[in-house]
Amino acid sequence: MRSIESLSHTRWECKYHIVFIPKYRKKAIFGQIRKELGEVFRRLARQKESEIEEGHLMPDHVHMMISILPKYAVSQVIGFTKGKSAVHIARMYGGRKRNDVGQNFWARGYFASTVGRDEQVIRDYIRHQEAEDRRIDQMSLVVVAPLGGSRSRLRLRNRPLRAVHN
Repeated sequence: MRSIESLSHTRWECKYHIVFIPKYRKKAIFGQIRKELGEVFRRLARQKESEIEEGHLMPDHVHMMISILPKYAVSQVIGFTKGKSAVHIARMYGGRKRNDVGQNFWARGYFASTVGRDEQVIRDYIRHQEAEDRRIDQMSLVVVAPLGGSRSRLRLRNRPLRAVHN
């Protein structure tokens, strides 16, 4: 777990928790794309001398813990990874011409957080994210109750209850 990397005059441990989404948060990461994308991300990270240590592809977002050399900016590595993977997806699954640049797959931006002493917590979070999302979805419920003659919907989903009137 705790591996301090080194170059001739540098010692470092630069790990980041990264999350990014497909454009419009469409549930676009599924089937064959999902099976192949993990290896594509790992190959692209190696091209920037980085290593994806943990990762999980959800239908509507990507979680990864990546170790990046200090000579590279996080934005440089993630921008490269998102850009080249979008081109790969467009060429393999887009059914378009060979020179497709894949501009329309990933949304702009990403979430990045440094990984320090909480490395194991973040690894567990990434590993169990899909199961946690399913558990929360199962907790979602719809309650129909008369309130002054109208129907009211209550929905649980990681936020306080609120009534929505039809």
